[in-house]
Amino acid sequence: MAASPIRFSIDGIAVEATEGQSVIEACDAAGIYIPRLCYHPDLEPSGTCRVCTCKINGRNGAACVTPASHGMIVENETPQLTDDRRTLIEMLFVEGNHPCPYCVASGDCELQALGYRLGMVAPRLPYQWPKHTIDATHPDIYLDHERCILCARCIVASRMQDGKTIFGFEGRGIAMRLNVDATGGLGATQMAAIDKAARVCPVACIVIKNDSYRVPNGERRFDIAPIGSDIEAKRKQAAS
Repeated sequence: MAASPIRFSIDGIAVEATEGQSVIEACDAAGIYIPRLCYHPDLEPSGTCRVCTCKINGRNGAACVTPASHGMIVENETPQLTDDRRTLIEMLFVEGNHPCPYCVASGDCELQALGYRLGMVAPRLPYQWPKHTIDATHPDIYLDHERCILCARCIVASRMQDGKTIFGFEGRGIAMRLNVDATGGLGATQMAAIDKAARVCPVACIVIKNDSYRVPNGERRFDIAPIGSDIEAKRKQAAS
């Protein structure tokens, strides 16, 4: 006997989910975009960034790690949630160094694109101006700690898909940083440019050398359409 479908609502819109789907997976399939940074559809969710936090049955919860359940009521687009998400994005901007106008990832950066989508004009918080390093020891990849937002995508991808342990975190709180499993830097690790971990960074922390400007500025994915447009297009197509 087939299992009964799971149905819930998000901002008053009915969504149908399958057993085992998270809220964000079900909403992606239904064409409803929930902002996110650490979540990647190819990776095990970690719930690290909290940008996907929604009001779920009256309580805040990360949509990427909350299983969809029958009858749940989800709020995604409210003034309070938008302001909370904008504050999180602002904190990431001021806790790192993100010179968007000349950054190699401009137009293809999820942090920058979320700032635009959430209406961030300028951070309301003081800049921390941290002093980080750039690791250029690898022949094909450089690691720019100035841009890292501690999303953990590279950690999860390296361990779960590449079968390696290249990346990890050290320190706690504001002092936390990304490290690699070799004292000689990234070049002394088993990292390869074809690794999944090299291609899931949402910003410009992990950059593949000689590959950054294949798509010119002005023609990159978020230059063409706002972040989340690909997901929202599914719902528009279903309604037409």
